[in-house]
Amino acid sequence: MSAKLNGTKTIHKGKVFTLAAENITLPNGVTTEIDIIHHPGASAIVPMLNKNTVLLIKQYRYAAGGFIWEIPAGTLNPGESPIECAKRELVEETGYSSDKLEKLTEIVPVPGYSDERIHLYLATGLEESVQNLDRDEILNVHEINIDDALKMIAKGEIIDSKTISGLYLASIRDS
Repeated sequence: MSAKLNGTKTIHKGKVFTLAAENITLPNGVTTEIDIIHHPGASAIVPMLNKNTVLLIKQYRYAAGGFIWEIPAGTLNPGESPIECAKRELVEETGYSSDKLEKLTEIVPVPGYSDERIHLYLATGLEESVQNLDRDEILNVHEINIDDALKMIAKGEIIDSKTISGLYLASIRDS
C-alpha cells in the first residue's frame, strides 16, 4: 500500500532538484502536507586500485562546512543510466576509468524529505585516464588502504553516508 498524491505545488526549481509542497493521503488514511525534494538520482563509485587500495576524494562541500572525504559521485543527467553516470563520474573526478563496475546496492540518503536514490558501484580494473572536473569542483584524489578508510569512518573522519555505505559494502563483498 502506498500514499496517494492529491496535489502538488512547486516551491523552487533549481539546477539539480525541485522543492515541492505535496498534499498526500498516507496508507493509514491520514491526509497531510509534506515538503519534498525531488532529485533525479545519483551514482557513486568505490574505485579499488587493487584489493587493498581505494581512491577517495577530499572535496570542498559548502553545505557541509568545508572539505570532506567522499567516494566519487554525481547526479544523473537526463536520459543517463546509473551505470553510465558512474563511469562518467569516475573519470571526471579521479582521472581513472573502468569497464568493470559491479552494482553494490541502491541507497535512499534522506527518506524523510527526498526521493533521491544513489546507486552504489564497485569499480575494479582501473585504468589511468584524464581527470575532467566541473568548474565548481574543488577536490584532491587520495590512495588509501581500505582498512585505514574503515578506521577513518570509526573515528568520525568520514561522515558522508554514501561513502560510509560504499566502503562498508566493498569491504565485505568477498566475505
